Amino acid sequence: MRAHFRIQAQRTVLTALFTVGYLAVGIDAWAQKTQAEGPSLSPEEQIVISVYKHASPGVVHITSTAMAYDVFFNPVPQKGSGTGFIVDDRGYILTNNHVVEEADSLEVTLTDKSKVSAKLIGRDPSNDLAVIKISVPREKLFPLKLGSSDALQVGQMAIAIGNPFGLDRTVTRGVVSSMGRTLRSGSGRQIRGIIQTDAPINPGNSGGPLLNSRGEVIGINSAIYTPSGGSVGIGFAIPIDTAKRLLPQLIAKGRISHPWLGVAGLDITSEVASALKLPVRQGIVVMQVSPKGPVDRAGIRGSTRKARVGNMLVGVGGDIIVAVEGRKVTSIDDLTAFLDGERKVGDQVKIEVLRDGRPLALSVRLGELPEK
Repeated sequence: MRAHFRIQAQRTVLTALFTVGYLAVGIDAWAQKTQAEGPSLSPEEQIVISVYKHASPGVVHITSTAMAYDVFFNPVPQKGSGTGFIVDDRGYILTNNHVVEEADSLEVTLTDKSKVSAKLIGRDPSNDLAVIKISVPREKLFPLKLGSSDALQVGQMAIAIGNPFGLDRTVTRGVVSSMGRTLRSGSGRQIRGIIQTDAPINPGNSGGPLLNSRGEVIGINSAIYTPSGGSVGIGFAIPIDTAKRLLPQLIAKGRISHPWLGVAGLDITSEVASALKLPVRQGIVVMQVSPKGPVDRAGIRGSTRKARVGNMLVGVGGDIIVAVEGRKVTSIDDLTAFLDGERKVGDQVKIEVLRDGRPLALSVRLGELPEK
């Protein structure tokens, strides 16, 4: 029994040693194989890496300089920072209007770190878009492919590249969180169809591209919602379809011709209708008309007296706009969006109003929104 036990023990030890040795050889071979192949990446990581490698050379850092003056009237340069991206091999760059609007001079930093001066070609404050141009050899230009924002789906991947806080070519990823948001542009007009994303966007990202998983531009990063000044997962981008529609006119004319009525008014809500004892529950109370503007020439009347609605003192006694081209009007923003999308400068439109409770139809020739 004892001899048998010793033999079994020896066999057990030999088996254990063999197993340990085999495992050691196997682990070493696996480690060498892993080191040779590199770290394992998820499919999503591979997509982001591929998009970044493809798109980042076409993203530029824009530095704006505006001249201010101190209390002794000495010039003090004020620097601003933003992002843009190259859209063709002629050197045109798309960005936000608010990145360049106050600039006396513009400088662009390319992917090879070279710095070149840029010229402002055109801008549209109403849609927060601008085009600038650089003159460099074509081999230094890496235009991005402009995709489509029309068929975007909530939940699909969104990748942002920009220069937050001056940190060149930073990439962040997220998803399309929502579609059809509205933002108020610097000119006070609404931008519709805005893309909401949770891809982290910070100051300095403005004007940079929002890309899909194929590396196509689907939006221009424009704004963030934040109580702290940093990203909280709510960013907004102007849809690329809007930019594609306006880009040729910005390059050719330097500005966008927006239809204009020349009217200021008050949206009719239930509170307004009750306070002013209006005969309708929706529409626009005309308060002011621009002298010699389109509606003034058509005979639409502004307010004649003041009345209080809550804490507001508003002009009343003027016409009430209820419809345009047979389409009911619910607000000034609604009216502006309709004219911007469906009509152009010089078109005749039929505006239906109530004057002293009686319906009246007037023909108005649309003017062009003046530059501020």
